Amino acid sequence: MGLKIAYLGLGVMGAPMARHLAAAGHNLTVYNRTADKAAAWVAAHGGATAATPAEAAAGADVVIACVGADADLEAVTLGPNGAFAVMRPGALFIDHTTVSADIARRLANEGEARGLLVVDAPVSGGQAGAENGKLTIMVGGSDTAFAAAEPVMAAYAQRVGHMGPPGSGQLTKMVNQLCIAGILQGLSEGLALGLKAGLDMDAVVDVISKGAAQSWQMDNRARTMVRGQFDFGFAVDWMRKDLGLAIAEAGRLGVPLTMATMVDQFYGDVQAMGGARQDTSSLVRRLIT
Repeated sequence: MGLKIAYLGLGVMGAPMARHLAAAGHNLTVYNRTADKAAAWVAAHGGATAATPAEAAAGADVVIACVGADADLEAVTLGPNGAFAVMRPGALFIDHTTVSADIARRLANEGEARGLLVVDAPVSGGQAGAENGKLTIMVGGSDTAFAAAEPVMAAYAQRVGHMGPPGSGQLTKMVNQLCIAGILQGLSEGLALGLKAGLDMDAVVDVISKGAAQSWQMDNRARTMVRGQFDFGFAVDWMRKDLGLAIAEAGRLGVPLTMATMVDQFYGDVQAMGGARQDTSSLVRRLIT
């Protein structure tokens, strides 16, 4: 018998993740700020809609959020008509939003006071990973909360790691995004040089992707970057949000992020070029257009 799950947020990541849960036999009630999107999801996959996060969460075994930023997460959990006010003791809350470690810790503390199990569980793998059920998930929370959350997340994950206490999932996601930013900048510069030099870039990528320069970004984005194709789901706007979180956290910890600060500014250039909703690989546009 499936769990009763409330899913809050049906964007490009949340909608397919919720779909995998429904396919696994769970009973879903979904909430989305745009109600029409929730209605369309239910028409396609079954379950029920709710007008508020609290309505969705009432009586649920598990509440899952995948929204936009700190303020959105606070609204669906602790705000008026938020989920936490109605969740029963022992219920599980999973947050897949990429947010600050501060709000992750705050929700864990609020949850503990209410008898809830809470994990911060940002994801990596993009829209394709969500659609294919192959996400990598970085989890912060108690051992008990992680043990409860892991089998639920197995419906849409290929790898789930327990990174430590509350906030650790978000901190790990910051590390992830910093590494991606550096790889994309290096890849952009390399591709730009090859193009300007008149090289056959398909041949270049074929060769260097078999050596030490290989990366997921090269395997999946180098050829489309050369062709000016940037419609792959994870937008520049969201990358700037994520880099901002990492830069702020690093500032508190006294860690200089010279590269990340520079790349964040470069993404600002891409936004000014009209690329705010393009994929993060559009970083190359600064160099080849």
